[in-house]
Amino acid sequence: MAEEKKKLVESWSFLDTVESNFRPLVVIELAKGTKEETIEWLTKRIVDKKANGGAQLLIKPLVTKNGVENIYLVGASHLRLLLGAEAVGLVKECSDNSMRTFTYSSRKTFKHFADDNHNFLTMAECQYIIKHELENLRAKNEKMIPGYPQAKLYPGKSIVRRLLTSGILVQIFPLHDREELKKLSHSWYGRVKVGYQPLDDIRCYFGETIALYFGFLEYFTFALMPMAVIGIPYYVFAWEDYDKYVMFATFNLLWSTVILEVWKRICAILTYRWGTLLMKRQFEEPRPGFHGVLGINPVTGREEPVYSSIKRQLRIYLVSLPFVCLCLYFSLYVMMIYFDLEQWALDYHKENESNFSSLMLYVPSIIYAVVIEIMNRIYRYAAEFLTSWENHRLESSYQNHLILKVLVFNFLNCFASLFYIAFVLFDMKLLRQSLATLLITSQILNQFAESLLPYWLQKRYNRRMKKRMCSKKTDMDLSLAEQVNMEKEMGTYLGTFDDYLELFLQFGYVSLFSCVYPLAAVFAVLNNITEIYSDALKMCRVYKRPFAEPTANIGVWQLAFETMSVISVVTNCILIGMSPQVDALFPDSKMDLVLTVALVEHLLLAIKFIMAFVIPDKPRDIQMKLAKLEFESLEALKQQQMKLAAESLKE
Repeated sequence: MAEEKKKLVESWSFLDTVESNFRPLVVIELAKGTKEETIEWLTKRIVDKKANGGAQLLIKPLVTKNGVENIYLVGASHLRLLLGAEAVGLVKECSDNSMRTFTYSSRKTFKHFADDNHNFLTMAECQYIIKHELENLRAKNEKMIPGYPQAKLYPGKSIVRRLLTSGILVQIFPLHDREELKKLSHSWYGRVKVGYQPLDDIRCYFGETIALYFGFLEYFTFALMPMAVIGIPYYVFAWEDYDKYVMFATFNLLWSTVILEVWKRICAILTYRWGTLLMKRQFEEPRPGFHGVLGINPVTGREEPVYSSIKRQLRIYLVSLPFVCLCLYFSLYVMMIYFDLEQWALDYHKENESNFSSLMLYVPSIIYAVVIEIMNRIYRYAAEFLTSWENHRLESSYQNHLILKVLVFNFLNCFASLFYIAFVLFDMKLLRQSLATLLITSQILNQFAESLLPYWLQKRYNRRMKKRMCSKKTDMDLSLAEQVNMEKEMGTYLGTFDDYLELFLQFGYVSLFSCVYPLAAVFAVLNNITEIYSDALKMCRVYKRPFAEPTANIGVWQLAFETMSVISVVTNCILIGMSPQVDALFPDSKMDLVLTVALVEHLLLAIKFIMAFVIPDKPRDIQMKLAKLEFESLEALKQQQMKLAAESLKE
């Protein structure tokens, strides 16, 4: 064991930082006017050996006729990437079809490995390794970034994060592989076809987080189809007979539980095959925007900023919480204005009784739907600012607080009017109309804002860039310079937050009021089919390529969907209890009706939780494989301890 470790250290020490076939993987853009001593110091740290505190990567400037434009291309030798794969804990498939953490010493045991096979690691994995190594470049004895005395450093501080917060580093992003992107685009969205998405190819190119989102989008679309098929005849033949919706609503409640539990199993299958189910979680570093007084991290022992949790809690409860409550109140105030408009439209229609007045009945709902989308987007910016101001140390904590703020506001903003119509006004006709208008309008606006508008703007920019690049004579390959300059001006993909939020709200529209508007699932399916193509288009053509992020599930969104399904049980039971047909069954005592509805609701919730408990989160074969790996790890640890004990006895 000691001999293997010594060889590995030697490999790190003597790794060649010059490679004839340089493959650019990551682009670094520095601010214009960055001082030469800063650039020289940064590039030296990037190429320096690991033993000296460097990243031991390859870097070269993007040179044009006008000289260096503060854009640098970063790559790595094949050996460096393999050692980096071990450092980040990538899990790969072995020759015996098992999944194991990659180690350089046992590289020959992994499937498809060969010393000359540079495709053993996917390009997404290579870019993730480079990002990890760059972010782990740490200050040693430097007190500041050379050339910028105001940009303070301390031992252990991430250099790249300090450069970002100081504005010296403008952006860092992975480069597209145009040939691979062309192949993926053709098989993904380049032609209209009936079939599954190439999730494995998406994962290899964009990483597991993006692939899981598209896997969930595809699965959710297929899962909606039974609801859509059943909803059509209910809509056509039984519009006002709410008692006939009892079976439909019951199916909806069981359906919402089953699809979420089955998704956990599918997610486990996918992430096991991709290796992320077995990846050990890396120790989280502080966020780039985190600040505080210099102190000692009790876990790592490193010097880093420390911020009082009491101050953070005061900011959350004395500022953020009141602000969120104020926004919720404003949302309810806007909702009441919407109901005033509804009443005005209804009065206008009663006075005129014309085709125009009939159309006017839908105008308030359309206006309200547009206002809701605008309010959601404005609130999102405010929530991001507040959550950043709360100064969370970890990115995961920041994301959880942001998601909670946004979910609460979006839920109230999108569904408060529907709850008010259903349980205060008791107007089922208006509920159907409002639900249909909100659902369809929000889907159209999202498609336009998220995909069509950015794509059109990007096409315009690309045409201008191509004309400008073709007018210049560069000393290097024109296509690479053109590609880098075009990609650096593309929008930055901010993650899957908005995409999951859109599906979450859609799930709410479908599940909360299923017994009132059975066609909701039909419109959701139609939207999601186009969503798959438009989201694929924006990933490949509109935004810069995001860095791959290993993940084993959809995270907090699973809990959000499950919470929505529990709320849907309550709303559907109350709606059925309010129907005239069910109400007629209890002519003498309304208390009996209330108790019966409560009993049915509790029974359905019990069935729901029992189903969630009975359906395993992971298939049995994967459970066995995980148990086997855990047993082998324990055995290996025992063998290692026995070997060390024997060596100590010999001494």
